Amino acid sequence: MRGLPPAAEEEFVETVFYLIFILKGFSLIGRIRGKLIDKQPALLLVDVQGLGYEVEVPFSAAFALSEVNQEIVLHTHFVVREDAQLLYGFATIKDRDLFRLLIKINGVGPKLGLTILSGLDSAQLARCVRDDDSSTLVKLPGVGKKTAERLVIELRDKLKDWSVPEDDLLAPESSVLVNAESKVIEDAESALIALGYKPQEASRAVNAIETDGLSSQQVIRLALKSMMKG
Repeated sequence: MRGLPPAAEEEFVETVFYLIFILKGFSLIGRIRGKLIDKQPALLLVDVQGLGYEVEVPFSAAFALSEVNQEIVLHTHFVVREDAQLLYGFATIKDRDLFRLLIKINGVGPKLGLTILSGLDSAQLARCVRDDDSSTLVKLPGVGKKTAERLVIELRDKLKDWSVPEDDLLAPESSVLVNAESKVIEDAESALIALGYKPQEASRAVNAIETDGLSSQQVIRLALKSMMKG
């Protein structure tokens, strides 16, 4: 580009490149496979041939994945903003597709989309939509009455063919069980706080559960169920 210094020219070309992909609806990174280097309730660090990718995930997905230093596969959604390039990861294509449906709804951005999928799995969300249950949705952090009603209305046709099995909240999970009860409690409370609940709310909900023999993910899901009922 005439008149632009080399660094500015390179940045301009890169921006145009990303805009072309965005406008045409392409995803630059749709799937990654690599070694899990670090795992937080809502953020993973994945090593792919020497490159470390930070991937934001629903914390239910984080707990369902292998332990650190194991190979994982994530189905991803790539977002380019003016100030950041963000990668969102999901354990299944179905979860990623649901995330993409959510962020198309007015008032639901990627952060709130992850919050919704952290609080409800795909079957539970489909059940809320099928039953016009906006009262359950408003109990998720960041979801107001209008947003909940919009979710029900706009997702109704899109999720009508999704199977809605009976509640399997206590079904065996694929996540690795944590033997130390204190570790289970710590992970569960951290995950609830990352979801947007206040520390005292998270602690109260987890302490009300008999955690003996349960995995972190089971404790989280039970805590969420009790909080959303209350």
